[in-house]
Amino acid sequence: MMEERYTTLRSQLMERLDSSREFTDTEILETIDELVLASSHENYLPLEQKHELRQELFYSVRRLDILQELIEDTTVTEIMVNGPEHIFLEQNGHIRRWEKRFASREKLEDVIQQIVGKCNRVVNERTPIVDARLSNGDRVNVVISPVALDGPILTIRRFPKHPITMDSLIQRGSITKEAADFLKMLVQARYSMIIGGGTSAGKTTFLNALSNYIPRQERIITIEDNAELQIQGIDNLVRLEAKMANMEGNVSISIRDLIKSALRMRPDRIVVGEVRSSECIDMLQALNTGHSGSLSTAHANSSADMVSRLETMVLMGMNLPLEAIRRQIASGVDILVHLGQMADRSRKVLEIMEIDGMEGQEVRLRPLFLWEEEKGLIKKQTLRHTKKLERAGICV
Repeated sequence: MMEERYTTLRSQLMERLDSSREFTDTEILETIDELVLASSHENYLPLEQKHELRQELFYSVRRLDILQELIEDTTVTEIMVNGPEHIFLEQNGHIRRWEKRFASREKLEDVIQQIVGKCNRVVNERTPIVDARLSNGDRVNVVISPVALDGPILTIRRFPKHPITMDSLIQRGSITKEAADFLKMLVQARYSMIIGGGTSAGKTTFLNALSNYIPRQERIITIEDNAELQIQGIDNLVRLEAKMANMEGNVSISIRDLIKSALRMRPDRIVVGEVRSSECIDMLQALNTGHSGSLSTAHANSSADMVSRLETMVLMGMNLPLEAIRRQIASGVDILVHLGQMADRSRKVLEIMEIDGMEGQEVRLRPLFLWEEEKGLIKKQTLRHTKKLERAGICV
């Protein structure tokens, strides 16, 4: 009975709101109250059910339906919706099933369309996979039919309301103070770095923390598929986001397009949220043409694997000899930082490697810090290439 009434009232609400102008939250709530009151005159509703219906209708239009409760819970770090009836969440490092469910597949689809629409993205049978974000920056991935067989799949990865700093990472044991101070010197001296790791290793979080070491007077351009970076304290900050083509005929703007454009915008540094594909060649060219100190992340299983991943991504966009690609990597990238998620689900810096030129036809890596069981992150060697530190007036 309540579900039928909800469906009827929501249909009436959407008709009232079908206008070219934007409605405020107050106006929407007033409209909902009118509809609920009129409905209760026809069929009596207890006060508690009126309140529940009011909230459900508002959340379906302005919020994320039943998921809004999880969004407002700061202890929830990941929300996984496997169709309307199966919702899982990660809370305090543990994954469990949530007792609530969407009333119908249509309600879940409404939430998905609401999310992607606000990001100027499109998800349909022709484009069944899309990445998006919530207004607060939380990362969203959507997969629908015909790819998803058991209903729409919605995954929301939460980000802290307040950006995590390097000090807080030190307190959590993710990195030692010695290693953090070392990286601070390198960032200030404009060493180019790529942060690697697997899914959920904390790459974006670490990149945000690392970016706090960038001198405040510099001009920074960030480039992302979905805007997630939370760079603080930089006045001259330009944020760029890639865009998919849509039904209205607007063309797509890729990461490659944005990197090329950024080079004409007089950046001191370029920060690419994540390198995934052929844009790697543009990133390396930027590093080799006077934009040292730039930062990025990429998926990899180790620092050594990162070199192979960079090679593969370059080959996705340009057919070059492997030796030429490796020389681009060796001359453009200074430092590789590798992160990992441990058995207890904590995130650690496992490797800090210096790229030490070429050895024959291979990129040579020097371990500066390595994670050891029962010892933690241990310093192994000192930095060999110190010219940038010297030019910056920083003493090692």
